[in-house]
Amino acid sequence: MKNLKNTWLLRRKRMATIVEMGSTGDWISRGYDILSCLILLLNLSVTFLHTFSSIAQRYGSALVVIEAITVAFFAIDYALRVWTAPAVFTDRSAFRAIRKYVFSFTGLIDLLSFLPYYLPIFFPAGAAVFRIFRVVRIFRLFQINAYYSAMNVITEVLRSKRQQLASSVFIIFVLLLASSLCMYSLENAAQPEVFSNAFSGIWWAVSTLLTVGYGDIYPITTAGKIVSIFITFLGVGMVAIPTGIISAGFVDQFSHVKRLSEYASEDDIQFIKVQLHKRDSWVGTAIKELDLPHGMIVAMIRRGREQLVPRGDMLLQDNDILILGAGALKDDTHIDLKEIVLRSQHAWNGRLIAELDISRQTIIVMIKRKGTMLIPRDDLMLLEGDHVILYSQSHIADAEQLLT
Repeated sequence: MKNLKNTWLLRRKRMATIVEMGSTGDWISRGYDILSCLILLLNLSVTFLHTFSSIAQRYGSALVVIEAITVAFFAIDYALRVWTAPAVFTDRSAFRAIRKYVFSFTGLIDLLSFLPYYLPIFFPAGAAVFRIFRVVRIFRLFQINAYYSAMNVITEVLRSKRQQLASSVFIIFVLLLASSLCMYSLENAAQPEVFSNAFSGIWWAVSTLLTVGYGDIYPITTAGKIVSIFITFLGVGMVAIPTGIISAGFVDQFSHVKRLSEYASEDDIQFIKVQLHKRDSWVGTAIKELDLPHGMIVAMIRRGREQLVPRGDMLLQDNDILILGAGALKDDTHIDLKEIVLRSQHAWNGRLIAELDISRQTIIVMIKRKGTMLIPRDDLMLLEGDHVILYSQSHIADAEQLLT
């Protein structure tokens, strides 16, 4: 029974590695990622081709079949991601891991990419409304960000400047209400059918502040025209505020990345990322009380969406991400490290470290699993796809040299 449970767990973790985008070292996972992107592009192409009446009349049946197949793939992909969620969010229980994925932005996009297609079967009256949700499928393209980290700069900029952007949007909203109320006061007597109440000028205020007006609603009184001129000039400045904030954010982000790369190369500083869990001994400990080796510092702490500057009296919390800095390894230090990537047929796959038949001259230093560094304990089971970093003076098959 225990062996069956372990086998089922290994299959779930293997499937999680396949469906999660970004595992470039695994050709099966990479193939699944490419297939997902191709099917998504095919589905979007069919959606656009449906809008051409000549193509829809000639190839309508073929387009319907292609859409049905691609949407079925989206449904299967969603089911696999729900099933493998506990293997992705290992710090949570199975129920909480599934809930985290289902209610995440990615999970909602994945759900809406196929669910509206099948809802008309149960609710035929809402078929026209459900087809509107087809546009949600295009957001699945954001999964390509797993391959191109540079595209994530946009997300980082919006996250870092969210307070400034929210303030600018609030100012624009207040200005819209003030402009509408002001124009109502000046134009209601002259054209009561156009500016009938305080909110009737909202459309005029939006078209004037955010563009140059559409001409369908406009002031006809002298006072209204004068006020409209000032509001138009003010609108140009209001639109420029969010643009300037985002532009400054891009400059700051790229400058920050450049400074980190320069420091790492010129000053021989290396940075590592460590995420704390509730059972770690550092949780609840002040930074000044950490028993860090000489020459290692806590450079930064990421807590949720905040970037915190470490202080001596700051208490570490569960799920904190620590950015540790240390000096780079010098060339005069001789360390003979080897790396073994476990495949499905490898003898170590699915075995505990304590059960490995290795010599006393071989020491397992570290296990790298899906970007996470694990401490090699005797009760740790090795899985397919693990990168085993070890020190050995003897020859080991399938091992690649890392440092000499």
